[in-house]
Amino acid sequence: METGIVLRKNQFFDTKDKRSVIIALDHGGIAGPVEGIENPARVVRACVAGGADGILTTKGFADASRGEWNRSMGLILRVTGGFTVLGGGFEEEMIMEPESVLAYGASCAAITVKFGHRREGAFIKQASLAVDAFHRLGLPVMIEAMPTGTIDKKNFPANDPDGIRMAARMAAEIGADLVKTYYTGSPESFSRVTAACPVPVVILGGAKTGTIEEVFQDIAGALASGGAGIAMGRNIWGFPNLAATVEAVRGMVHSGWTVKQALERVRG
Repeated sequence: METGIVLRKNQFFDTKDKRSVIIALDHGGIAGPVEGIENPARVVRACVAGGADGILTTKGFADASRGEWNRSMGLILRVTGGFTVLGGGFEEEMIMEPESVLAYGASCAAITVKFGHRREGAFIKQASLAVDAFHRLGLPVMIEAMPTGTIDKKNFPANDPDGIRMAARMAAEIGADLVKTYYTGSPESFSRVTAACPVPVVILGGAKTGTIEEVFQDIAGALASGGAGIAMGRNIWGFPNLAATVEAVRGMVHSGWTVKQALERVRG
């Protein structure tokens, strides 16, 4: 089992720098044909051209784009969801069986845990048992750690450094092989997140940022403080020229490009 987990992680983590460029394309299952990802095949083609290490998406998106995948890009399948913007309480349910994830040829399964939610206990139990099932099949698991609630009886925002630090560590404690979570806003605070989490931490993008320069600055800050790369969606494919944007991020993550170099690539 351990060998399978390691080999599959190597499909989307560079074995030399231990970092990854993952593009999140799982939004359609919740919000439908979001602008920018209406055509799955076209989006995947651009991600391949830009050199993405992996794509996080749904089984339907993978079905619709399977002709565009190459052997250098790993598939990370979302296995929790069960709600849409049309209704529901945005509460995570398991929506794929472990054997189906394996049958798709996926490199990894992705599970969201909303720590601090009123159903926190159910989410943690669901994720922990799922990790056991996936690991028995040699599949690594990404846990998207979403902190919410209170610390010392005070509510905190989603990007609160202490909340993120806690959530990342708690995700690792229930068996995550990598953690996807928010960037805290500064290298100093994010270094506390990565130092306290014994598995790789990649940053998500959240709501679309104002400029691509701001995105690159966050990526640079995360990398400088021990981050293992990105698992971003709108803040990558929401800007023009997806292939060039992915290539710029790849340069930052794997080749040490500066923000200036990345901007020159997308603007050139």
